Amino acid sequence: MNVIQKLKGSSLTLLLGLCAWGLQVACTNDDPVDADIVAGSQSSLNAACDQWRTARADWEQTEAFLFGAADKYSIDPHTDTWPVDQAALANILRDPEIMADIDNKVKLLNSGLLGYHGIEYVLFRQGNPRDISQLTDLEYRYVCAVAKDLYQATCVLQTTWSGATSGTRYEEAIRYLASHNSLDDDGNVTGEGLNYTNFGANFKQTPSADYDSDLDATVQIIEGARDIIAEVAGSKIGLPWSGQDDSSIESPYAYNSITDFYDNIVGCRNALYGAVGATTPNEKSLLYFCLNAGNPTLREQALQVQQQLTTALEKVAAMKRPFALYYTDASVETAITALDNLDAALAAMEETLQTYAGNATVEAQCKIINANYVDNVVVRLYTSLCDNAEKLYQAIIKIKD
Repeated sequence: MNVIQKLKGSSLTLLLGLCAWGLQVACTNDDPVDADIVAGSQSSLNAACDQWRTARADWEQTEAFLFGAADKYSIDPHTDTWPVDQAALANILRDPEIMADIDNKVKLLNSGLLGYHGIEYVLFRQGNPRDISQLTDLEYRYVCAVAKDLYQATCVLQTTWSGATSGTRYEEAIRYLASHNSLDDDGNVTGEGLNYTNFGANFKQTPSADYDSDLDATVQIIEGARDIIAEVAGSKIGLPWSGQDDSSIESPYAYNSITDFYDNIVGCRNALYGAVGATTPNEKSLLYFCLNAGNPTLREQALQVQQQLTTALEKVAAMKRPFALYYTDASVETAITALDNLDAALAAMEETLQTYAGNATVEAQCKIINANYVDNVVVRLYTSLCDNAEKLYQAIIKIKD
């Protein structure tokens, strides 16, 4: 994820509270910018909203591994930055030159206008699908371009981790990399070009450009999980709850925040347990190794991770919904505490695991763990992510009759 912390005037401020989520989008049928309402059906718009939620779940689970392609190619900020820059979007819709070539121009837009939240902003109001009678043709054209760009970005994630060298999605990935530049943390273009890299091979075959040893790569599994756990606790939940930044609420238009948080932690469970959807560690997983390595300290730490993971999922699920309206509820602090406890348990396990540096037996086991992680967690989730991003793009196209 990438919350834009440096607000640009008032354009990035989300006014929270029940009334706030009734804000109009950049153009409505009362806006002189575009009085033409899209010729579509409510059922098709509803279907696109359902597919957005499905696609969103995949993305949130992949945030347990935002290293590699998501980081190097700035795909995380490009596809998952919020708040939406509402004023900038209004200006884009008013600009005939941009809208005439929106499929190409969208690649150069600030990340606060794109990705899942750009789509969410157009499709949803107060947790529900928007009324089709309020969706303008300009907004429809814009959201189609954003959804196509999102699909191409997910093609990069899938192919660079699977090591693909041919096929439709490989070609989409190459087109994306050729037409996009790296972004900084504020979503601004840096001018750095993008080259195709096989991140899966770098993770499985060490030493590599990214990792000095197999253990080094295995530790990255923990660090990837800890990064998103800390982000959920400290930023996604913590910033609104503490009153530091109530504009940082994630997925506010679809009221999807708590589902996002929960899926982030499910992604951590996938990573640690070695399989998508796993509820117990499989035999090639990091956690299974820690439970069965013959080290009593490491075993106890792994058991603590399991316990704290279960508790964190329970406490996040129990938060009062929607988070956009109840982000100061007592259940929020309980969830933050559970997430902090999970992070502490992982930190302890990571510290013990690192004492095995240079151990040939452990290195051999880590190689197995890493190969399983890439093939059965990362690539599998990125494939599902890409599948559902493509379905989202098609569903959005079908809004218009």
